[in-house]
Amino acid sequence: MFAAETVSMSDLLLIKDFLHPLSVSVILNDEELNEAQLGNHIDAFVSEFPDLDRADVVLVGITEERGTGNGVSLSLAPDIIRKSFYRLFNWHPDVRLADVGNIRAGATLNDTYAAARTVLAELQAHGKTVVVLGGSHDLTLAQYGAYVQRKQIIEASCVDAFINLGTGTSLRSENFLMEMLTGEPNFIRQYNHIGFQSYFVHPQMLQTMDRLRFDCFRVGMVKEHLEEMEPVIRNSQLLSIDMTAVAHAYAPANRTSPNGFTGEEMCTLTRYAGLSEALTSLGIYGYNPQNDVDELSAIQIAHMLWYFIDGKYKARSEAALTERHAFNEFHTLFNEVDALFLQSKKTGRWWMQLPNQKFIPCSAEDYRLASHNEIPERWLRAQERDV
Repeated sequence: MFAAETVSMSDLLLIKDFLHPLSVSVILNDEELNEAQLGNHIDAFVSEFPDLDRADVVLVGITEERGTGNGVSLSLAPDIIRKSFYRLFNWHPDVRLADVGNIRAGATLNDTYAAARTVLAELQAHGKTVVVLGGSHDLTLAQYGAYVQRKQIIEASCVDAFINLGTGTSLRSENFLMEMLTGEPNFIRQYNHIGFQSYFVHPQMLQTMDRLRFDCFRVGMVKEHLEEMEPVIRNSQLLSIDMTAVAHAYAPANRTSPNGFTGEEMCTLTRYAGLSEALTSLGIYGYNPQNDVDELSAIQIAHMLWYFIDGKYKARSEAALTERHAFNEFHTLFNEVDALFLQSKKTGRWWMQLPNQKFIPCSAEDYRLASHNEIPERWLRAQERDV
Protein backbone atom coordinates (compact mmCIF):
# COMPACT_ATOMS: atom_id res chain seq x y z
CA MET A 1 0.00 0.00 0.00
CA PHE A 2 1.31 3.42 -0.92
CA ALA A 3 1.78 5.96 1.85
CA ALA A 4 0.07 9.27 1.15
CA GLU A 5 3.24 11.23 1.76
CA THR A 6 5.12 9.34 -0.99
CA VAL A 7 2.81 10.65 -3.72
CA SER A 8 3.61 14.07 -5.12
CA MET A 9 1.36 16.55 -6.90
CA SER A 10 3.24 15.77 -10.13
CA ASP A 11 2.08 12.13 -9.79
CA LEU A 12 -1.53 13.29 -9.54
CA LEU A 13 -1.19 15.50 -12.59
CA LEU A 14 -0.51 12.34 -14.63
CA ILE A 15 -4.16 11.31 -14.21
CA LYS A 16 -5.16 14.40 -16.20
CA ASP A 17 -4.65 12.38 -19.41
CA PHE A 18 -7.52 10.09 -18.39
CA LEU A 19 -9.98 12.94 -17.81
CA HIS A 20 -12.25 15.28 -19.75
CA PRO A 21 -12.43 18.82 -18.29
CA LEU A 22 -15.83 20.29 -17.47
CA SER A 23 -17.65 22.85 -19.58
CA VAL A 24 -18.29 26.22 -17.94
CA SER A 25 -21.97 25.72 -18.76
CA VAL A 26 -22.05 22.70 -16.45
CA ILE A 27 -21.07 24.90 -13.54
CA LEU A 28 -23.05 28.02 -14.35
CA ASN A 29 -26.00 26.57 -16.30
CA ASP A 30 -26.75 30.07 -17.64
CA GLU A 31 -27.24 31.54 -14.19
CA GLU A 32 -25.18 33.44 -11.68
CA LEU A 33 -24.23 31.44 -8.62
CA ASN A 34 -24.62 32.94 -5.18
CA GLU A 35 -21.34 33.23 -3.27
CA ALA A 36 -22.67 30.79 -0.68
CA GLN A 37 -23.53 28.05 -3.20
CA LEU A 38 -21.27 25.03 -3.58
CA GLY A 39 -20.34 25.88 -7.17
CA ASN A 40 -18.29 28.78 -5.86
CA HIS A 41 -16.46 26.54 -3.39
CA ILE A 42 -15.50 23.60 -5.64
CA ASP A 43 -12.12 23.68 -7.36
CA ALA A 44 -13.27 22.30 -10.73
CA PHE A 45 -11.26 21.14 -13.74
CA VAL A 46 -12.37 23.58 -16.44
CA SER A 47 -9.20 25.06 -17.94
CA GLU A 48 -6.69 24.30 -15.19
CA PHE A 49 -6.35 21.10 -13.20
CA PRO A 50 -7.38 21.56 -9.54
CA ASP A 51 -4.82 21.90 -6.78
CA LEU A 52 -5.62 18.56 -5.16
CA ASP A 53 -3.22 19.15 -2.29
CA ARG A 54 -5.95 21.34 -0.78
CA ALA A 55 -8.88 18.97 -1.40
CA ASP A 56 -10.49 16.58 1.07
CA VAL A 57 -13.12 15.14 -1.27
CA VAL A 58 -12.64 14.72 -5.04
CA LEU A 59 -15.56 14.26 -7.46
CA VAL A 60 -15.07 12.32 -10.70
CA GLY A 61 -17.67 11.41 -13.33
CA ILE A 62 -18.02 8.31 -15.53
CA THR A 63 -20.44 7.91 -18.47
CA GLU A 64 -19.56 4.28 -19.31
CA GLU A 65 -22.60 2.00 -19.72
CA ARG A 66 -21.38 -0.88 -21.90
CA GLY A 67 -21.75 -3.16 -18.88
CA THR A 68 -25.52 -2.97 -19.38
CA GLY A 69 -25.29 -3.95 -23.04
CA ASN A 70 -26.33 -0.45 -24.16
CA GLY A 71 -23.01 0.66 -25.67
CA VAL A 72 -20.95 3.68 -24.64
CA SER A 73 -23.31 6.21 -23.13
CA LEU A 74 -23.53 9.61 -24.70
CA SER A 75 -25.53 10.89 -21.75
CA LEU A 76 -24.27 13.65 -19.51
CA ALA A 77 -25.40 11.92 -16.33
CA PRO A 78 -22.51 13.15 -14.13
CA ASP A 79 -22.87 16.71 -15.43
CA ILE A 80 -26.61 16.80 -14.78
CA ILE A 81 -25.96 15.66 -11.20
CA ARG A 82 -23.33 18.39 -10.90
CA LYS A 83 -25.79 21.08 -12.01
CA SER A 84 -28.01 20.25 -9.04
CA PHE A 85 -25.17 19.71 -6.57
CA TYR A 86 -23.33 22.93 -7.44
CA ARG A 87 -26.48 24.92 -6.65
CA LEU A 88 -26.88 23.69 -3.10
CA PHE A 89 -25.69 25.97 -0.33
CA ASN A 90 -22.37 25.31 1.33
CA TRP A 91 -22.75 24.73 5.07
CA HIS A 92 -19.39 23.00 5.48
CA PRO A 93 -16.60 25.30 4.23
CA ASP A 94 -14.02 23.32 6.21
CA VAL A 95 -14.57 20.31 3.92
CA ARG A 96 -12.72 21.26 0.76
CA LEU A 97 -14.02 19.92 -2.57
CA ALA A 98 -12.43 19.41 -5.97
CA ASP A 99 -13.92 18.12 -9.23
CA VAL A 100 -11.56 16.54 -11.77
CA GLY A 101 -14.14 16.13 -14.55
CA ASN A 102 -15.14 12.91 -16.32
CA ILE A 103 -13.06 9.81 -17.06
CA ARG A 104 -12.58 9.28 -20.78
CA ALA A 105 -14.31 6.17 -22.11
CA GLY A 106 -11.82 3.60 -23.43
CA ALA A 107 -11.93 1.63 -26.67
CA THR A 108 -13.32 -1.28 -24.65
CA LEU A 109 -15.16 -1.63 -21.37
CA ASN A 110 -12.01 -3.04 -19.77
CA ASP A 111 -10.07 0.01 -20.95
CA THR A 112 -12.51 2.25 -19.09
CA TYR A 113 -12.18 0.06 -16.00
CA ALA A 114 -8.39 0.44 -16.21
CA ALA A 115 -8.58 4.22 -16.56
CA ALA A 116 -11.00 4.56 -13.66
CA ARG A 117 -8.92 2.21 -11.53
CA THR A 118 -5.78 4.27 -12.18
CA VAL A 119 -7.44 7.59 -11.39
CA LEU A 120 -9.06 6.35 -8.18
CA ALA A 121 -5.92 4.57 -6.97
CA GLU A 122 -3.79 7.70 -7.38
CA LEU A 123 -6.32 9.93 -5.64
CA GLN A 124 -6.72 7.52 -2.72
CA ALA A 125 -2.96 7.08 -2.42
CA HIS A 126 -2.79 10.84 -1.97
CA GLY A 127 -5.21 10.62 0.96
CA LYS A 128 -8.34 11.81 -0.87
CA THR A 129 -11.89 10.57 -0.44
CA VAL A 130 -13.22 9.95 -3.97
CA VAL A 131 -16.86 10.25 -5.06
CA VAL A 132 -17.70 8.59 -8.40
CA LEU A 133 -20.80 9.81 -10.27
CA GLY A 134 -22.59 8.15 -13.18
CA GLY A 135 -22.05 5.00 -15.20
CA SER A 136 -23.58 1.58 -14.64
CA HIS A 137 -23.21 -0.38 -11.42
CA ASP A 138 -20.52 -2.68 -12.79
CA LEU A 139 -18.13 0.31 -12.50
CA THR A 140 -17.94 -0.85 -8.88
CA LEU A 141 -15.35 -3.29 -10.26
CA ALA A 142 -13.11 -0.36 -11.18
CA GLN A 143 -13.80 1.26 -7.81
CA TYR A 144 -12.72 -1.96 -6.09
CA GLY A 145 -9.81 -2.34 -8.53
CA ALA A 146 -8.21 0.79 -7.07
CA TYR A 147 -7.77 -1.08 -3.78
CA VAL A 148 -6.52 -4.19 -5.58
CA GLN A 149 -3.94 -2.06 -7.39
CA ARG A 150 -2.72 -0.84 -4.02
CA LYS A 151 -3.01 -4.32 -2.44
CA GLN A 152 -5.29 -2.98 0.28
CA ILE A 153 -7.61 -5.43 2.05
CA ILE A 154 -11.00 -3.78 2.53
CA GLU A 155 -14.56 -4.10 3.72
CA ALA A 156 -17.03 -3.23 0.95
CA SER A 157 -20.74 -2.40 1.04
CA CYS A 158 -23.30 -2.10 -1.76
CA VAL A 159 -26.75 -0.54 -1.63
CA ASP A 160 -28.76 -2.23 -4.37
CA ALA A 161 -32.17 -3.82 -4.99
CA PHE A 162 -30.37 -6.69 -6.77
CA ILE A 163 -27.48 -8.96 -5.82
CA ASN A 164 -25.45 -9.00 -9.04
CA LEU A 165 -24.10 -12.55 -8.87
CA GLY A 166 -25.79 -13.71 -12.07
CA THR A 167 -24.12 -16.76 -13.63
CA GLY A 168 -26.47 -17.10 -16.60
CA THR A 169 -25.75 -13.69 -18.13
CA SER A 170 -22.83 -12.08 -19.91
CA LEU A 171 -23.83 -8.55 -18.84
CA ARG A 172 -21.22 -7.15 -16.46
CA SER A 173 -23.84 -5.08 -14.64
CA GLU A 174 -25.59 -8.31 -13.63
CA ASN A 175 -22.61 -10.51 -12.72
CA PHE A 176 -19.78 -8.20 -11.57
CA LEU A 177 -20.08 -9.23 -7.91
CA MET A 178 -18.95 -12.76 -8.80
CA GLU A 179 -15.57 -11.48 -9.95
CA MET A 180 -15.33 -8.97 -7.14
CA LEU A 181 -16.08 -11.44 -4.35
CA THR A 182 -14.42 -14.62 -5.67
CA GLY A 183 -11.63 -13.42 -7.98
CA GLU A 184 -7.98 -14.16 -7.11
CA PRO A 185 -6.09 -12.56 -5.59
CA ASN A 186 -8.92 -11.24 -3.45
CA PHE A 187 -8.80 -8.23 -1.17
CA ILE A 188 -12.34 -8.37 0.26
CA ARG A 189 -12.26 -9.04 4.01
CA GLN A 190 -16.00 -8.50 4.41
CA TYR A 191 -18.90 -7.66 2.10
CA ASN A 192 -22.26 -6.16 3.11
CA HIS A 193 -25.28 -5.94 0.80
CA ILE A 194 -27.84 -3.36 1.91
CA GLY A 195 -31.43 -3.10 0.70
CA PHE A 196 -31.94 -6.13 -1.56
CA GLN A 197 -35.55 -6.75 -2.62
CA SER A 198 -36.36 -10.43 -2.18
CA TYR A 199 -38.49 -10.85 -5.32
CA PHE A 200 -35.44 -9.83 -7.43
CA VAL A 201 -33.05 -12.29 -5.77
CA HIS A 202 -32.72 -16.06 -6.21
CA PRO A 203 -32.88 -17.69 -2.74
CA GLN A 204 -29.69 -19.65 -3.43
CA MET A 205 -27.79 -16.39 -3.78
CA LEU A 206 -28.43 -15.64 -0.12
CA GLN A 207 -27.24 -19.11 0.84
CA THR A 208 -24.04 -18.54 -1.15
CA MET A 209 -23.46 -15.17 0.53
CA ASP A 210 -24.02 -16.70 3.97
CA ARG A 211 -21.53 -19.51 3.29
CA LEU A 212 -18.98 -16.82 2.44
CA ARG A 213 -19.77 -15.17 5.80
CA PHE A 214 -21.03 -12.06 3.99
CA ASP A 215 -24.00 -10.10 5.33
CA CYS A 216 -27.15 -9.26 3.35
CA PHE A 217 -29.87 -6.96 4.67
CA ARG A 218 -33.37 -7.01 3.16
CA VAL A 219 -34.84 -3.62 2.31
CA GLY A 220 -37.73 -4.00 4.77
CA MET A 221 -35.40 -4.78 7.66
CA VAL A 222 -33.16 -1.83 6.80
CA LYS A 223 -36.09 0.59 6.59
CA GLU A 224 -37.34 -0.55 10.01
CA HIS A 225 -33.90 -0.32 11.63
CA LEU A 226 -31.99 2.17 9.51
CA GLU A 227 -29.66 3.11 12.38
CA GLU A 228 -28.31 -0.48 12.36
CA MET A 229 -26.65 0.28 9.02
CA GLU A 230 -24.46 3.00 10.51
CA PRO A 231 -21.92 0.55 12.04
CA VAL A 232 -21.99 -1.51 8.83
CA ILE A 233 -21.07 1.49 6.68
CA ARG A 234 -18.69 2.91 9.29
CA ASN A 235 -16.42 -0.09 8.92
CA SER A 236 -16.38 0.04 5.09
CA GLN A 237 -13.66 1.49 2.90
CA LEU A 238 -15.82 1.20 -0.24
CA LEU A 239 -19.51 2.05 -0.61
CA SER A 240 -21.30 1.53 -3.91
CA ILE A 241 -24.88 2.67 -4.50
CA ASP A 242 -27.12 1.63 -7.38
CA MET A 243 -30.06 3.99 -7.85
CA THR A 244 -32.32 0.93 -8.34
CA ALA A 245 -32.34 0.84 -4.53
CA VAL A 246 -34.41 4.05 -4.45
CA ALA A 247 -38.19 3.84 -4.90
CA HIS A 248 -39.44 5.25 -8.20
CA ALA A 249 -41.42 7.98 -6.42
CA TYR A 250 -38.17 9.43 -5.03
CA ALA A 251 -36.03 8.80 -8.12
CA PRO A 252 -38.23 8.76 -11.25
CA ALA A 253 -35.29 7.68 -13.43
CA ASN A 254 -35.46 4.31 -11.65
CA ARG A 255 -38.01 2.30 -13.60
CA THR A 256 -37.05 -0.97 -11.92
CA SER A 257 -39.31 -0.94 -8.87
CA PRO A 258 -41.95 1.20 -7.16
CA ASN A 259 -40.49 -0.02 -3.87
CA GLY A 260 -37.23 0.76 -2.14
CA PHE A 261 -35.69 3.47 -0.02
CA THR A 262 -37.13 6.95 0.33
CA GLY A 263 -35.07 10.00 -0.49
CA GLU A 264 -34.60 10.80 3.20
CA GLU A 265 -33.41 7.24 3.92
CA MET A 266 -30.82 7.46 1.14
CA CYS A 267 -29.58 10.77 2.51
CA THR A 268 -29.22 9.15 5.92
CA LEU A 269 -27.17 6.29 4.44
CA THR A 270 -24.81 8.67 2.63
CA ARG A 271 -24.47 10.74 5.81
CA TYR A 272 -23.40 7.54 7.57
CA ALA A 273 -20.81 7.12 4.81
CA GLY A 274 -19.49 10.62 5.43
CA LEU A 275 -19.21 9.90 9.14
CA SER A 276 -16.98 6.87 8.45
CA GLU A 277 -13.29 7.49 9.10
CA ALA A 278 -12.52 4.32 7.10
CA LEU A 279 -14.40 5.09 3.89
CA THR A 280 -12.26 6.36 1.00
CA SER A 281 -14.55 5.87 -2.00
CA LEU A 282 -18.26 6.34 -2.67
CA GLY A 283 -19.80 5.46 -6.02
CA ILE A 284 -23.33 6.41 -7.07
CA TYR A 285 -24.28 4.55 -10.23
CA GLY A 286 -27.26 3.75 -12.42
CA TYR A 287 -28.64 7.24 -13.08
CA ASN A 288 -30.23 7.46 -16.54
CA PRO A 289 -31.21 11.06 -17.39
CA GLN A 290 -33.37 9.88 -20.31
CA ASN A 291 -35.79 8.29 -17.83
CA ASP A 292 -35.76 11.18 -15.37
CA VAL A 293 -38.64 13.58 -14.70
CA ASP A 294 -37.70 17.24 -14.22
CA GLU A 295 -34.23 16.01 -13.20
CA LEU A 296 -35.66 14.96 -9.83
CA SER A 297 -33.40 11.90 -9.62
CA ALA A 298 -30.36 14.12 -10.20
CA ILE A 299 -31.59 16.42 -7.45
CA GLN A 300 -31.99 13.39 -5.17
CA ILE A 301 -28.39 12.35 -5.83
CA ALA A 302 -27.24 15.93 -5.21
CA HIS A 303 -28.95 15.87 -1.82
CA MET A 304 -27.32 12.55 -1.02
CA LEU A 305 -23.94 14.12 -1.80
CA TRP A 306 -24.74 17.11 0.42
CA TYR A 307 -25.45 14.78 3.35
CA PHE A 308 -22.24 12.87 2.61
CA ILE A 309 -20.34 16.16 3.02
CA ASP A 310 -22.36 16.88 6.16
CA GLY A 311 -21.21 13.54 7.57
CA LYS A 312 -17.58 14.33 6.68
CA TYR A 313 -17.90 17.60 8.57
CA LYS A 314 -19.48 16.00 11.65
CA ALA A 315 -16.85 13.22 11.70
CA ARG A 316 -14.14 15.79 12.40
CA SER A 317 -15.44 16.23 15.91
CA GLU A 318 -15.04 12.51 16.74
CA ALA A 319 -12.34 11.56 19.24
CA ALA A 320 -9.91 8.66 18.84
CA LEU A 321 -10.83 5.53 20.80
CA THR A 322 -7.67 6.00 22.85
CA GLU A 323 -9.10 9.25 24.26
CA ARG A 324 -11.25 7.44 26.80
CA HIS A 325 -12.37 10.67 28.50
CA ALA A 326 -14.42 11.36 25.33
CA PHE A 327 -16.42 8.13 25.70
CA ASN A 328 -18.92 6.61 28.09
CA GLU A 329 -17.74 3.13 29.12
CA PHE A 330 -20.14 0.26 29.75
CA HIS A 331 -19.03 -3.15 31.05
CA THR A 332 -21.45 -6.03 30.68
CA LEU A 333 -21.41 -9.82 30.81
CA PHE A 334 -23.10 -12.02 28.22
CA ASN A 335 -22.59 -15.71 27.53
CA GLU A 336 -19.75 -15.65 30.09
CA VAL A 337 -17.98 -12.95 28.04
CA ASP A 338 -16.90 -9.80 29.85
CA ALA A 339 -17.52 -7.15 27.19
CA LEU A 340 -16.66 -3.47 27.03
CA PHE A 341 -18.83 -1.04 25.10
CA LEU A 342 -17.88 2.55 24.31
CA GLN A 343 -20.27 5.36 23.40
CA SER A 344 -18.94 8.62 21.99
CA LYS A 345 -19.96 11.68 23.98
CA LYS A 346 -19.62 13.76 20.81
CA THR A 347 -21.50 11.76 18.16
CA GLY A 348 -23.40 9.12 20.17
CA ARG A 349 -21.88 6.29 18.12
CA TRP A 350 -21.04 2.92 19.72
CA TRP A 351 -18.14 0.42 19.65
CA MET A 352 -17.79 -3.01 21.27
CA GLN A 353 -14.65 -4.90 22.19
CA LEU A 354 -14.05 -8.43 20.91
CA PRO A 355 -12.19 -11.12 22.88
CA ASN A 356 -9.05 -10.28 20.86
CA GLN A 357 -9.28 -6.76 22.36
CA LYS A 358 -10.14 -5.21 19.00
CA PHE A 359 -12.99 -2.67 18.93
CA ILE A 360 -15.57 -2.85 16.13
CA PRO A 361 -18.42 -0.44 15.33
CA CYS A 362 -21.77 -1.42 16.81
CA SER A 363 -25.11 0.11 17.77
CA ALA A 364 -27.08 0.89 20.90
CA GLU A 365 -29.18 -2.20 20.13
CA ASP A 366 -26.06 -4.39 20.38
CA TYR A 367 -25.40 -3.02 23.86
CA ARG A 368 -29.04 -3.52 24.87
CA LEU A 369 -28.89 -7.17 23.79
CA ALA A 370 -25.60 -7.78 25.59
CA SER A 371 -26.91 -6.18 28.78
CA HIS A 372 -29.81 -8.67 28.67
CA ASN A 373 -27.35 -11.59 28.37
CA GLU A 374 -28.06 -12.06 24.65
CA ILE A 375 -25.27 -12.44 22.09
CA PRO A 376 -25.41 -9.57 19.55
CA GLU A 377 -25.44 -11.01 16.05
CA ARG A 378 -22.85 -8.44 14.99
CA TRP A 379 -20.48 -9.79 17.68
CA LEU A 380 -21.15 -13.38 16.62
CA ARG A 381 -20.56 -12.69 12.92
CA ALA A 382 -17.32 -10.88 13.69
CA GLN A 383 -16.16 -13.90 15.68
CA GLU A 384 -17.10 -16.28 12.83
CA ARG A 385 -15.07 -14.27 10.34
CA ASP A 386 -12.04 -14.25 12.60
CA VAL A 387 -11.99 -18.08 12.81
